[in-house]
Parts: sequence; C-alpha cells; structure tokens
Amino acid sequence: MSTFTILLGGDLIRTPLLDRQVEGSRVIAADAGIGHARILGLTPELWVGDFDSVPADLPDDLAAVPRKVFPAEKDMTDGELAIAAALERGATSLVLAGAFGGKRADHAFLHLALGVRLAEEGTKVLLTSGAQEGVPLLPGKAGFDYADGTLFSILGFSDLSGLTVTGAKWPLNHVAVAFGSSLTISNEVKGRLEIALDHGLALLLAHPYPLPES
Repeated sequence: MSTFTILLGGDLIRTPLLDRQVEGSRVIAADAGIGHARILGLTPELWVGDFDSVPADLPDDLAAVPRKVFPAEKDMTDGELAIAAALERGATSLVLAGAFGGKRADHAFLHLALGVRLAEEGTKVLLTSGAQEGVPLLPGKAGFDYADGTLFSILGFSDLSGLTVTGAKWPLNHVAVAFGSSLTISNEVKGRLEIALDHGLALLLAHPYPLPES
C-alpha cells in the first residue's frame, strides 16, 4: 500500500495518533497546507496550488520544496489538485490532514464529499485534524478501535438503509436514516464500535482526541 499525506489548509493539531498515521508516508502540500509541515515535522516532496495563501517566514527547507503552480482561476481546488498529484504517483491510501475547519466552509465540505467519492473508487481515506477524524462508510461492515466514551457521529451523504451500529451508547439495528436526519449525530463508543450498512454513503466522524471545552 502506498500512503500519501495531503496537507490541507484546515485546522490541525499534532497528536501521537496523528504522528503514527502519517509515519512513513509520502507528503504533498496544498498551498497554505505547507504550514502544517512545520507542525508535523514533515518535508513534502511536492507543493501545489495557486500560491495565494503562502505562510510567511517559511524555513528554508520548506520554501525550497518543488512547486507545481496553477492559475488562480481554475476548475479544481488546491486540495483536489494535491490529491490528484498523489494518485498520479500511485497513492492507494490517503491521509487528508487539515481537512476540517479553516476559513472556507465550502472547502471543508468538499474534503468530506471528496473523501467519500475516493473511497467509492477504491482508495483508502482518512480525514483528520488531529483532534477529530473522518472515515468514509460504504455498504458493508467495518470495525473501529476507539476508546470507550469517544464521541462519534455518522454523517449521511444520501439516504441510508440497513444501518446497524453496535458497541455504542445508543445502538441501532437495521434502521433507515433519511438524508439530513440528525438521528446519527452525537453517539458514544461503548465497547468495540462496529457499523454495517446495506445501502447509501456516509462518513464516520469521531473525536479520539477531544479538545478542552472553552
């Protein structure tokens, strides 16, 4: 398996779990995502984008990363361009670091939807901010090793049918969930979390490293 970490422009904190997830991966930065390379102690092999949001005072090793420059008026975001570059280099697994939050809600939504689409096409995808992470859910069964008490939600990208959730405070047994329903928001892990889905597309959003409440 060839794993690439894509550094996106959303929120990111460094955690031991995130360090393990990106260890040994190849790295591509998307525009402002280069700033996360400093946080994670990584040096990308490529930096792509229109370079309209380059962080100031980059260290020499990051400023020297090879660039692939695109015009500001283009039909793909910098993040999607970085993902495309990774796939061209043979990526079969992607860690989208900095996929949530940031200044652009539209970009954050795109990352979620794109993660689901890539999973449909056969690429393993993890979206993460360090504090929370997303895993696409396709028809079938999946298990997750989160600690008891971990907050999680299932975000539907379509109507869902045959959704079963075990190892949770509020289990579900072969239910239908309409697109836009809040039924699957704010659950908690209790045991080994297992999710089965007959039809539909969704994303598991978990909070394995909760931030302190402000």
